[in-house]
Amino acid sequence: MFDSKLEGARYKILKEMQDRGELCELEVQVPYECVVEGKKVCKYIADFRYRCGDDVMVEDTKGVITQVFSLKKKLVEALYPGLVIQIIKDPRELPRTAFYPRPLPESS
Repeated sequence: MFDSKLEGARYKILKEMQDRGELCELEVQVPYECVVEGKKVCKYIADFRYRCGDDVMVEDTKGVITQVFSLKKKLVEALYPGLVIQIIKDPRELPRTAFYPRPLPESS
């Protein structure tokens, strides 16, 4: 179901947090269309999106950060003002809600 052990482990932890009421609206494999001047450049798929209080969190689990990922991350954050993709290297990381201004845009 998941592309990596890290992503699977993160999902398990997020699901447990949701079950305890610490977060809600957990989604997996959330697409964001990257369109510039009417032309589709690419599609970025976030590993997870969820609500933590009033903040919408977008996460991508990465063991290795590639140049392609870095470029897509910058593009998505530029096209969706206010959106910050949190990179997760340890599945036990807590959400860093201070990085997320309100309100965040929904994906296309």
